[in-house]
Amino acid sequence: MSLHSNQSVASVLDLIGNTPLIRLRSVEARAGGEVEIWAKCEFENPGGSVKDRAAKRMILDALADGRLSEGKILLDSTSGNTGVAYSMIGAALGIPIHLVMPANVSAARKNITQAYGTKLIFSSEFEGSDGAIRLARDIVSKEPERYFFPNQYANASNPLAHYDGTGVEIVEALGARVTHFATGIGTTGTLMGTGRRLKEAVAGVEVIGIEPDDAFHGLEGLKHLPSSIVPPIWEPDGIVDRMLPMPTEEAWDAADALVREEGIFVGHSAGANVAGALRVAREAGPGAVVVTILPDRGDRYFLPMKWEKNYVW
Repeated sequence: MSLHSNQSVASVLDLIGNTPLIRLRSVEARAGGEVEIWAKCEFENPGGSVKDRAAKRMILDALADGRLSEGKILLDSTSGNTGVAYSMIGAALGIPIHLVMPANVSAARKNITQAYGTKLIFSSEFEGSDGAIRLARDIVSKEPERYFFPNQYANASNPLAHYDGTGVEIVEALGARVTHFATGIGTTGTLMGTGRRLKEAVAGVEVIGIEPDDAFHGLEGLKHLPSSIVPPIWEPDGIVDRMLPMPTEEAWDAADALVREEGIFVGHSAGANVAGALRVAREAGPGAVVVTILPDRGDRYFLPMKWEKNYVW
């Protein structure tokens, strides 16, 4: 049930944030009991993902300071979810959106962004998100006056959306009981902003970043930092205590288990986060209160990804 269900709002932007936390009891049981594992249901955002938060903050901040003005096109690179968020908000505010994304992102994400009227530009599927970043920079460099380039990987408004939003909401819901926060990294904004807020608000909390265990992985939206362009907003010192490498199959299996055992249909990055939270809870033992993020729904991946990989449901 959405926390917005009894509210009246003026705009779709007002529906972003204040997502519920859900307790994952089946995952707790696999951890051995006497632990709590909570997940923030970011698929409850109107654009269907956690990226609604950062997109809203980046756009509103740019409108406020004049970087985004009438007649400019918003252009950015995205693996999909931020693009959906840009497209939704752009449609609501009358801002034209152009997106650069790898050619192999799920068909559902391509179709959703185009439904909002967004123009898509495809980069090489073999270069991943880094290839999309490079192509976006090249396009903007040729006509800088035509575009607003939020550059989600380098935009301080990205982690601030989580510092002022996601992190505050977790503290308000669970208070000082939180012992661990673990989530995957893409732009790194969710981990940076939420982790910073929790470090300031909860004494002794451990913040863990989850990343694919290999450069050639199947976790769309997540970044293997050792082989990638490191986002400028990635400033882990004093915030991130450790990194947890995640195999693709372990993440996929966790997503499968979540829909079968909890009735929560989520994407592969959520599977990585839940698998990571389970590992952390097992290591920490009794008394652990682990919080993670469910970034998006599974319907953006299910058919094309399962078929292309011959993955048996």
